[in-house]
Amino acid sequence: MPSQKILEQKTALVAALAEKLKAATAGVLVKYEGISVADDTKLRAALRAAGVEYTVVKNTLTGRACDAADLSEMKQYLGGMTAIATSATDAIAAAKIMKEYAEKIESFEIRAGFLDGVVLDKAGVENLASIPSKEVLIGRMLGSLTSSLYSFARVLQAKIDKENEGAPAEA
Repeated sequence: MPSQKILEQKTALVAALAEKLKAATAGVLVKYEGISVADDTKLRAALRAAGVEYTVVKNTLTGRACDAADLSEMKQYLGGMTAIATSATDAIAAAKIMKEYAEKIESFEIRAGFLDGVVLDKAGVENLASIPSKEVLIGRMLGSLTSSLYSFARVLQAKIDKENEGAPAEA
């Protein structure tokens, strides 16, 4: 039986991970087996730059944290060497980066994820990763608004030009 000190450390680790999962907007669970040190370093740097936390914890402790964070459905995806990437602010950053690395590295695999407390399977995470960034979506929305306004302005100008065709020019 483990000592009291080790049990306290594990309990604290589970509580910290559960709080991280509760505070996160989204997260992705991956199988990171077979990734090289160089690729892992690049992955961690990309995640850090995007404000995503990457955590490797034993599956039993991760399972307990998932229970505490009301994400019990994710426990079925735990097995082998797993890691979890969570983001408190950007809902798609972790999914995008993890999908990019899963495409590059054959042994790196997306297993599951969550978004606002709802557990997603691999296909759900990949769909989440395909959503354009917030900046792109805002740009598209503004572009569609301005194009409508420009079209309306052209129609008004054409009407004004048509009405003024026969009128004498003012000096």
